[in-house]
Amino acid sequence: MNKNVIILKTDEEIEFMREANRLVGKTLGELSRHIKPGVTTLQLDKIAEEFIRDHQAIPTFLGYGGFPNSICTSVNENVVHGIPNNVPLKEGDVISIDCGTNLRGFCGDSAYTFQVGEVDEKVKQLLRTAEESLYKGIEQAKEGNRIGDIGSAVQTYCESRSYSVVRELVGHGIGRQMHESPEVPNYGRRGTGPLIQNGMCIAIEPMINMGGRKVVFEKDGWTVRTKDRKPSAHFEHTVAIRNGKADILSTFEFIQPTS
Repeated sequence: MNKNVIILKTDEEIEFMREANRLVGKTLGELSRHIKPGVTTLQLDKIAEEFIRDHQAIPTFLGYGGFPNSICTSVNENVVHGIPNNVPLKEGDVISIDCGTNLRGFCGDSAYTFQVGEVDEKVKQLLRTAEESLYKGIEQAKEGNRIGDIGSAVQTYCESRSYSVVRELVGHGIGRQMHESPEVPNYGRRGTGPLIQNGMCIAIEPMINMGGRKVVFEKDGWTVRTKDRKPSAHFEHTVAIRNGKADILSTFEFIQPTS
């Protein structure tokens, strides 16, 4: 199969994907109950894996490309793909958790940036803007638009508020595989990129930095952090294009306030 071929999903397949993505949302909700100062990201990883397996699913990230854990835990200046470790979370930290499941052969994928205790107001504003930009992107995920419309909406919204958009990492198509075509950048020009069609399923995931957009790939082979070490935020939903517009398959409704 040509890796650039976009695989459109049937209504039945989209409903299977909804189940997988709803489980991701429930997992993030379960994790939100445990996020507090003193907890380690390895403890969170264990909670997530047990929760996913208890619901008859598989943590997609575990072993994916050699990744050693079930969730990605990226604290403060770490943008994405952070490896869980034994370092306790501290008051004022923010932690982005990216989670994936495979349920009945279909994948779910979502991410949320949590506050640990009381967080600086400037960092809270970064998180608000990043989450709002996700929905700005989703609004453009409709039949007849182009993928570039999504990235343009995210970029315009964040840069107008003096934040920067990571370029090296992008959203993606999703279905039976975690990563399918097309790539979904968080920047770009309106009217460019692949045509958005009914049946398309994509993960839209703004990665937004408080400082500059440049990032560093750490020596562990996974962690990506901001070059200037200023905080970053990451929010992600999986959506399906149905009846001409975006149907959000993942959910943040189970997440409890952590501060």
